[in-house]
Amino acid sequence: MANISLQQGQFVTNSLPNTVKFRNISKILLRRRFIVLGVSCVVMSVTSLVAMTHKPTYKSHMQILITPNIAEGVGVTNGVNSQLAIEQYSVQKNLMQSSKLIDKAVRLLHFDYPSITTEDIKGKTEDSKSPLQVRQLEIKQGTNLVSSPVWEISFEGNDPLKTQKVLLALQKVYQDYNVERRQEQLNQGLAFINTRLPVIKQQVRQAEKKLEQFRKKHNVLDPELQSQLLIKSLAETQKQLQTTRTQLQDIRTRYQNLEEKIAVASEEAMTSMRIAQSSRYRTLTSELQKTEQALAKEQLRYTDDSPVIQSLQQQRQSQLKLVQQELNRLTAEIKAESIQIQSHLVGVEPSLVEEFIQVQTIGSELTANEKRLVESEQQIRSQLSKYPSLIAEYQRLLPEVETQRKTLEQMLQAQQSMGMKIAHGGFDWHFLEEPTLGTSVSNDRFWLIVVGMISGPIFGVVLALMWGMRHRIIHSAQDLHRVSNLRLLGAVPKLAPRIMEKRLPSLSWLGGRSLTPAVEEDNVWLPCHETLDIVYQNTQILKSPFSFKSVMMTSAIPGEGRTTLALGLAASAAHMHKRVLLIDANLRSPKLHKILQLSNDWGLSLLLLDETNTEIHEYIQPIHPSIDILTAGPTPEDAVELLSSQRLKDLIELFEETYDLVLIDAPPILGTVDSRIIASYCNGIIMVGRIGWVTQTEITQAVESLNSLNLVGIIANEVGSYHVG
Repeated sequence: MANISLQQGQFVTNSLPNTVKFRNISKILLRRRFIVLGVSCVVMSVTSLVAMTHKPTYKSHMQILITPNIAEGVGVTNGVNSQLAIEQYSVQKNLMQSSKLIDKAVRLLHFDYPSITTEDIKGKTEDSKSPLQVRQLEIKQGTNLVSSPVWEISFEGNDPLKTQKVLLALQKVYQDYNVERRQEQLNQGLAFINTRLPVIKQQVRQAEKKLEQFRKKHNVLDPELQSQLLIKSLAETQKQLQTTRTQLQDIRTRYQNLEEKIAVASEEAMTSMRIAQSSRYRTLTSELQKTEQALAKEQLRYTDDSPVIQSLQQQRQSQLKLVQQELNRLTAEIKAESIQIQSHLVGVEPSLVEEFIQVQTIGSELTANEKRLVESEQQIRSQLSKYPSLIAEYQRLLPEVETQRKTLEQMLQAQQSMGMKIAHGGFDWHFLEEPTLGTSVSNDRFWLIVVGMISGPIFGVVLALMWGMRHRIIHSAQDLHRVSNLRLLGAVPKLAPRIMEKRLPSLSWLGGRSLTPAVEEDNVWLPCHETLDIVYQNTQILKSPFSFKSVMMTSAIPGEGRTTLALGLAASAAHMHKRVLLIDANLRSPKLHKILQLSNDWGLSLLLLDETNTEIHEYIQPIHPSIDILTAGPTPEDAVELLSSQRLKDLIELFEETYDLVLIDAPPILGTVDSRIIASYCNGIIMVGRIGWVTQTEITQAVESLNSLNLVGIIANEVGSYHVG
């Protein structure tokens, strides 16, 4: 680097061409590339439309394979049939060109082409060339050409879509004719079967209806199956009846034993005699037994929650009370009649009387259950007695339905078999190639399209240049200085790749600052150029004897090289033995970490959320002993809220104490308020203007937005060209 000697207050400039050069045109075209592209497309579209208005002759074609069907049982080597098929090929050709089929195609085309006629397809006269051509293709066998079964049908016209639609209509007509011809042959050959089929179908429906009526009338689906279910139910009922009778026999035995026990006690014997003589007691006991029998019977039909069951239970309780009252009355009478009898009654155990009544109750329930099971058995036997006749009638109706169905199936098979035999005759038409969109037989429109392709870009370039001159794009550093009315801190040329990759010299005098493993000193490449050193020196002498500690670099619009110049100024400051911190404050679209290939997992956005200052060094990544980088970090949801916090101002003040220079790469001014917020925290603001890219209006609007702040000056970027030989 050349030695730079500056006096206090001296402003350094560099001399670069200030005239509009030819390369400015390329910048205008690059910026207005969409105008060039749009005009080119419009011009080419117009010329293409003009070319399309010409009506050249188009030709569409399709291919049909016409094969003769060989009847079943006749070999393909049969010479007579083969010769007959060959002779009928001419008939097939005449058929495809017949007015009868073409008329059908015309009717199909009337919706799209109301004025089309049969002559438009077939030709006006027989002598004139017909637009519709039917040609049999030939194949080579050895040295001879022989006719193939493939036919090519073509149609010529002025509309490619119309030629295709005409062939599509003919294809539809040919397909329908092929189907109609086969259907006519089938109808003639299957006349008898087609006559018999409705009769047989009617017989099947009648047989099925009789079977359906039988099932609805007797409420059965399969009498044989349902009779088997009834037999199983009868066996179960008989088994339950046998069990009930066994239990009833046991109860009767217990009843007799209790009577004997009661008879042993004389007191009970006298009481039992008196009770037996009481007609009222017998009546109450009889009614109680009837109630218990009814209760047992209803319990087989209803649950305990049924009103009928509850009513019978209440009636039984009332009758038990009456029986007990009658016993108490009789006992009182016995006491009154004889003290001796009274002494005998006192000796009777109440549990014996209770057990006696319980046995009577169980016996009544078992008797009622026995009666119910007997009735159920009789009912099942009555139902089973009807099933023999039902089964006989069912076995008569079901075979009739099956027989009629089998007859119908045989008739349908015969119809199919005969139809296949009839189908093995005549010719089959198979479409090998669908009608294609008409292709031009001439290339008249080619040159019109070529002219459009050439003139379109030319008109686009001319219009883009006129547009650029109208919108007053800045083409020189002097224009940038005049429009912005700011100090021109320097004019930086567009650096070629070799200049951009010039390595920053190692500053060994700084001592042992260690770099992160991911960024070694020997691998750091930064943009370095003498003009950047001049720019840095100019920023330092503006406020002499006090230099700026924090500087924000911004631009009017994106793409003006702001980040690259920030890196260059950091390198120049490092040349001047300054410690530099470069901050990427473009939280919405950060680029610094991509250029330097650094990690962006930790950065400014997270540091603004971290209220402590003890771990700040963990967010900073050194790329050189004199240069540290603070990347933007993850993109926040609300960048404005973060940048407006007091935390950012405190961090900048803290960094000013630690570093000689704090460079902040801020977003463009126009479109967001981020740069205006950051600018209020910095000592100075430097704008970047890209020559041949930014317009005078954009520069003016950007400067007006920052007028109230400490706007130091502006740097002209990409002025002229610079190459290293």
